Amino acid sequence: MDLSLDALTVAPTLLGALFRVEGVTLRLTEVEAYAGAGDPAAHAYRGLRPHTRHLFEPPGTLYCYRSYGIHICANVVCGPVGSGSAVLLRAGEVVDGLELARGRRPGVTDARLARGPGCLGQALGLTLADSGRRLGEPGLDLRPGGPPIGRVACGPRVGVSVAARRPWRFWLAGESSVSAYRPSPRMRPDAADGSATIEPERKAGPDQV
Repeated sequence: MDLSLDALTVAPTLLGALFRVEGVTLRLTEVEAYAGAGDPAAHAYRGLRPHTRHLFEPPGTLYCYRSYGIHICANVVCGPVGSGSAVLLRAGEVVDGLELARGRRPGVTDARLARGPGCLGQALGLTLADSGRRLGEPGLDLRPGGPPIGRVACGPRVGVSVAARRPWRFWLAGESSVSAYRPSPRMRPDAADGSATIEPERKAGPDQV
């Protein structure tokens, strides 16, 4: 994995990788690419701001944000320093620290522990204070896993209202931890988006955020 490359190149290479935060390790099964200043759906699109400053730091920086005022979502910064590009970690399978993750997400099946970026952040115990941490520091690691099992699929990103049809979401087909596609109700037509096949496997549920 070369995180200095652009987000679209990096994103599919993260599938199957092992992401560890303190005592919990995930095998990543779903990610989304965000191309910084050139991507209207990216947090970096409007430039450097206090709450997005970590997006403009070197590749391998963790950028965390709060979604819907509740969920902490995690991104790995990639591309050249200052580009604002990152890959959103959307879902994964817990492969170590299962009891700790279950304690943070009681009452759900193991497949749903980190299904969706908000659930992923909760299973890992992430907070906004983790934003700005660097991969490789104590308790935070991202390393290659084994070869991805199954087909790597791509399709439109989930829940974004602009540039929504760009097929910049990548996932391991057939994995039970992968979230379902859910379009934003505020989606706007964008002729530059291109088209992509929408995943038909599951309906979205409350754990897909």
